[in-house]
Amino acid sequence: MKNIHLKLILIACLVLITSAKSYSQISKAEIMATGLTCSMCSNAINKQLKATVGVDSVSTDLNTNTFTVYFKKESKIMPKVLKAGVEKAGFFIGSLVITVPTESLKMAEDKTILLNGSTFVLLDEKLKNSNGETKVRVYDKGYVTQKEHKKLLKTLSKTASYSADNEDDYHIKSAI
Repeated sequence: MKNIHLKLILIACLVLITSAKSYSQISKAEIMATGLTCSMCSNAINKQLKATVGVDSVSTDLNTNTFTVYFKKESKIMPKVLKAGVEKAGFFIGSLVITVPTESLKMAEDKTILLNGSTFVLLDEKLKNSNGETKVRVYDKGYVTQKEHKKLLKTLSKTASYSADNEDDYHIKSAI
């Protein structure tokens, strides 16, 4: 009888552990958009970002064309979703800085970090964190200007994954 109760308790614990909600890997994103000419342009991007599943709120700075996107705790949004939203509004990303809880960043020996099925490749020596969060900038095509991407192709020619242009690989550097 004791064995049956013990087995039931173990099964219940296993169910609780596997059904627990995980928290977002990215807590905030700062997007500087290019090509905006008026407040209507800004409004189009703002609407697209707010309509994205998992987005809690969006704030806009019209002076710098920067959109700060805050995510709901249970969301697992990756940068490609934000890029798609900005492009759907008819614009492009000139810079993307994401904020990630430091405890989410488990780095492998090859300087890669896996988050929600995507690979983040660290391009500088190490990540810097501030108050339990780490800010990183994404340096891939579509997340920097075309001019900057051309320069990066030359600079990062030794990083084989950079020129592969895989949408699930993100090349990052500390943004602090």
